Amino acid sequence: MTENHSPKSASNGPESRVFTDLRVLEPNLLPNFLLRFPNLVSLESSRVITNTHIKFIAKTCPNIEVLNLNYQKTYGIPGWDDVDGSGDAKLGISESNLTTLDLADCIRIADEARKAIGNANSLQVLILRGCWLITNTGLALLASGSLSRTLQELDIAECNRISDDGVLHLREMCCLEKLNLANCGLDVTDTGGVAIAAIQTLKGLTFSWLINISDATLVALAQNCPNLVSIELRGCESITGDGICAFANHKSLESLVLASCYKFSGEDLQEMVRGCQTLRRIVLDKRQRMWIPVTIQENISKFCRLEW
Repeated sequence: MTENHSPKSASNGPESRVFTDLRVLEPNLLPNFLLRFPNLVSLESSRVITNTHIKFIAKTCPNIEVLNLNYQKTYGIPGWDDVDGSGDAKLGISESNLTTLDLADCIRIADEARKAIGNANSLQVLILRGCWLITNTGLALLASGSLSRTLQELDIAECNRISDDGVLHLREMCCLEKLNLANCGLDVTDTGGVAIAAIQTLKGLTFSWLINISDATLVALAQNCPNLVSIELRGCESITGDGICAFANHKSLESLVLASCYKFSGEDLQEMVRGCQTLRRIVLDKRQRMWIPVTIQENISKFCRLEW
């Protein structure tokens, strides 16, 4: 039925009341046992969760901060047995203490749920990876509510119905530090990429497999995102040495992933590494090891770690 984790001292009451973490194996039984755990801080379930369940959780456990409904994390494949998307707009989280919401691969989550999530007033981490039904309208709803003033991490990888029009709204998220747009399709281009560069709080960015992101985006990021520590550009085939060299004078970048990118030379990497003194790690495709001269590889390795 459940798995309990992280018990605190039981000196203040029955043992069942002091558990802060709970994994639910049979959500239909929630009304039978959840009242015994009013102090829950974290709840996880990989089975179907209905609106009724979620509202019951919000009412019964007012201190809950982490709600993990990630289907694929447990089963390894997406499926239809996930969060009930029929009425998600009443998720019941707008006035809760929720700081983390993981709905990865809950493929029935659609735009109707975004308004409720957008009105959450304490959410810091939102994971919507693989929620295929999300569109530009959903992103606009996320960015127009209280969420835009608190969210620090947003993962919308594999949401391939979005385009530049939706990505433009993300500029409203004034506290965003980590953003994942990997595999969001052909309609996310430099228009969206340059708009993202306006978020000066960004520290971690994933653009992997966005093949229409090019040097224009990298130049904008290098110029406007002084706090950027990590950027992943795996499979961004339009990027060239000019874009990479734009980071030669960056003061914060530590990790750069360029696997499956081929339109640059070893000399480009060497120039960038010599200028970017904070860089600690570059990830390249194994095939690139054959055409980057050994002497250049050795020179780069003096400044940062090369991974293949």
